[in-house]
Amino acid sequence: QVQLVESGGGLVQAGGSLRLSCAGSGRTFSTYAMGWFRQAPGKEREFVAAISRSGVSTSYADSVKGRFTISRDSAKNAMYLQMNSLKPEDEAFYYCAARTNGLGPSRALGDFDSWGQGTQVAVAS
Repeated sequence: QVQLVESGGGLVQAGGSLRLSCAGSGRTFSTYAMGWFRQAPGKEREFVAAISRSGVSTSYADSVKGRFTISRDSAKNAMYLQMNSLKPEDEAFYYCAARTNGLGPSRALGDFDSWGQGTQVAVAS
């Protein structure tokens, strides 16, 4: 498994932007398809965005499409989530995840077998 560490969370005004980063350990980082999920208090963890192993294919939840952009830099063992036009309903803990099986982006929680500890995003209205 790969070790993942998120960073970049914080407090932002509604309409503002944040860029989350996910740092991965190990030389095999580029072999994993990756994803971002989020979990708000009292709610289940939900899919946000995913990216293929190559970085060519991406997938987004309808709620963030057009506002969030997922990307990766495998040379740096890193993945990013650029979040623009943030809304109060985006407030949650954000988790990055890696899947060792499969090449493409996945929306399914169960497809991912390595998870970071999460970074908190708060959006003030």
